[in-house]
Amino acid sequence: MKKWLFSFAQCLVALGICFQSVAQDASNYPNKPIRLIVPVPPGGAADGMARLVAEHLQSKWGQPVTVDNKPGAGSAVGLGLLATSPKDGYTIGMGNIAANAINPALQPNAFSYQPVKDFAAISLIGVTPLVLVVNADKVPARNLQEFVAYLKANPDKLAYGSSGTGSSLHIAMELFLQKTGTKMLHVPYKGSAPMMTDLLGGQVVAAMDAATTSWPQVKAGKLRALGIAGSEKAFFAPELPLIRDSVSGFDVKPWHGLMAPAGTPPAIVNKISAEVQAFLKTPEAQTKLQDKGVVKVGNSAAEFQTFMASEYELYKKVIQDAGIKPD
Repeated sequence: MKKWLFSFAQCLVALGICFQSVAQDASNYPNKPIRLIVPVPPGGAADGMARLVAEHLQSKWGQPVTVDNKPGAGSAVGLGLLATSPKDGYTIGMGNIAANAINPALQPNAFSYQPVKDFAAISLIGVTPLVLVVNADKVPARNLQEFVAYLKANPDKLAYGSSGTGSSLHIAMELFLQKTGTKMLHVPYKGSAPMMTDLLGGQVVAAMDAATTSWPQVKAGKLRALGIAGSEKAFFAPELPLIRDSVSGFDVKPWHGLMAPAGTPPAIVNKISAEVQAFLKTPEAQTKLQDKGVVKVGNSAAEFQTFMASEYELYKKVIQDAGIKPD
């Protein structure tokens, strides 16, 4: 009995040392440079978000935060590198809807990492609004209700474009069609630019597109915007309705968030998360992100982890139900 009690006491001491070590790690963190892996090339919204966060953390903590762009394979190169990095909080990275949800759901055995369990979520940084747009000359519908009725009257006679099979634009439109019980032909393009050219030309008549590229055409009168695909009204067009208000269960928003390798001490993860959340609440952060076409979020590590898991399950179901196969 005494031997058992002695062993139990030793375990308690060991646990105490362990917890104290983690706490000290968090209190002393960071005491050396931090690497921030960005799985896309320099430039663009995702890279801009990462650099804003890096600049703030460096200023706040007095340690260099170096952005390391590792593009390739739809962000899989950078995320694969992040997943196998040391679990000490000195290598963090940017995840996104493609690398952590859509692509692994589309090709579950094609990646070196598990999209949710191999990462410790830190905070969701921001989302880029998608707008449902139609060719103003080809589609008579003036609102979502009229558009759904128009599609039901013309099943499989109309085509929509996307930036490619399995892209967020493709998946968003497929979810819309599933939720409304309508059908359209899908025409995938190699990027948003050629898709926009054909949308303006009438070869395809609709698209779920990023606001940064579609909104100038809406203002020019060439496209008609019918709704926003996210859960918040658009800062650039507050009068535009949310699709989810008319289509129950529809909520799609390309997202970008900060994460670390799974196994990074929670105290360190939460310390980074708290600092990022505080930064994103500032008017400066909101303004700078909106200039890049991004709506800031900033949530807790636990909230972001739950969100990541739900996103993966959502798009896995959409892909299965639509029978989408990789090119």
